[in-house]
Amino acid sequence: QVQLVESEGGLVQPGGSLRLSCAASGFIFSINAMGWYRQAPGKQRDLVAIVTWDGTTRYADSVKGRFTISRDNAKNTVYLQMNKLKPEDTAVYYCHAAYYSNYKLGPDRSYWGQGTQVTVSS
Repeated sequence: QVQLVESEGGLVQPGGSLRLSCAASGFIFSINAMGWYRQAPGKQRDLVAIVTWDGTTRYADSVKGRFTISRDNAKNTVYLQMNKLKPEDTAVYYCHAAYYSNYKLGPDRSYWGQGTQVTVSS
């Protein structure tokens, strides 16, 4: 099993910034990608950003140029730097860790964090 512990989200004004972190522990060797998803009320959970162990990153179109995902290998931690936040970024953000036998397909195994609320409002 892999355990994921997320940092707290918070309330941010539009145009502001926030950094989320997610620390992985347990069977780290069983994953080869980590990322963030988000779910707004009444909507499905969508991918925000992902980083794979081969260094590839991928972002949702809605966050490209504003969000940056990074990884600290020594700390088994992934960060999501969110800049120029918009009200539509308001959601519960979930850390995700996975093993992909083929990065072009869905994950073979998935692990989820507990979720953290990010609210963008004035």
